[in-house]
Amino acid sequence: MAEQATIERVKRVFAQRFGGAPDLIAQAPGRVNLIGEHTDYNDGFVLPLAIDRGTVVAARRAGSEIVVYAADFAAEDRFTFAERVDDAGPGDWRNYVRGMIAMLVELEMAPQGMELAIAGDVPQGAGLSSSASLEVAVGLAVASLAGAEIDPTLLAQLAQRAENEFAGCACGIMDQLVSARAEPEQALLIDCRSLECRPMPLPEHAAVLIVHSGVERGLVDSAYNERRRQCEEAAGHFGVLALRDAEEAQLASAEDLGELARMRARHVVTENARTLDAAEALAAGDMARLGRLMADSHASMRDDFEITVPAIDELVAILQREIGTEGGARMTGGGFGGCVIALLPAERVAAVTAAIRRDYRPPNGKPVMIHACRPAAGAGLL
Repeated sequence: MAEQATIERVKRVFAQRFGGAPDLIAQAPGRVNLIGEHTDYNDGFVLPLAIDRGTVVAARRAGSEIVVYAADFAAEDRFTFAERVDDAGPGDWRNYVRGMIAMLVELEMAPQGMELAIAGDVPQGAGLSSSASLEVAVGLAVASLAGAEIDPTLLAQLAQRAENEFAGCACGIMDQLVSARAEPEQALLIDCRSLECRPMPLPEHAAVLIVHSGVERGLVDSAYNERRRQCEEAAGHFGVLALRDAEEAQLASAEDLGELARMRARHVVTENARTLDAAEALAAGDMARLGRLMADSHASMRDDFEITVPAIDELVAILQREIGTEGGARMTGGGFGGCVIALLPAERVAAVTAAIRRDYRPPNGKPVMIHACRPAAGAGLL
């Protein structure tokens, strides 16, 4: 959930732009993934949690035009259902809003005219899913304005479609699903084929530390879509629906599989196994085992999937050194920059934070962003 200051800001902005008060306010959180990277679009398993940063949307029915004001960009968008709503260009915030509303129009879950004011506090380009947070918050606000009670899983599916079709990112379902369905103090083990979600409580003595590398990345402009294509090609080689159905022994014995495809597939197959093992370790409160799995996950992303960058690897090494055996660290998110996640005993947070500030210099020259959090609740009306 977004911080209270963001909620107050969106109320203030709505009054300034549109006059009066909104009919409702919706919020949806960003997310961080403990383990299970690039497995979601391979029908595999992921273990994310919602964070205490998110997007807030103040909304009111009005006229026959849709007017959207994004406080974070000081920018407005206007359109109607009668128009063909095209994408607004690569990386434009309007794509996510237009796409989400278009999905709800198809299901007759949107009023013809409305006013929306949007603000968020999820750092953009950090791999914490500011886009999914935006989509889910807008979707919940618009459906609620129409008087519809939308199922959280359907909301997530529509948000995924919006990102695929309007924003041009071939993402899986993880980000949107955890933003819509997360529970406080729980990670969420998601089966990305069945969409079954199993809450996994975080140990009371554990803390989640999110550290921004200072390297921003964009999924659309990065090799994210390329990695997805490579995974689909590898699955086709094995004659399976998705790499979730492949086994590690198959990879070793497939002599006619190219080395690059073998590396990509090996990451996904082993990452799926690590994610299920990590859920067991989390349930048992076994921080040492979880730390080893996180370290193996990072090595696989670095060596087989090739989505880390030197600054990320350096930051992970510092965290792993400082945390020791009772926890771990790994890159989180789509790759090529963004954030590192660490799980560690709460009493170690101050010392580890001090070591990061002492030993790590972000490439962007800014002070390192460090955020300690506990798992937050998913989307809801305020």
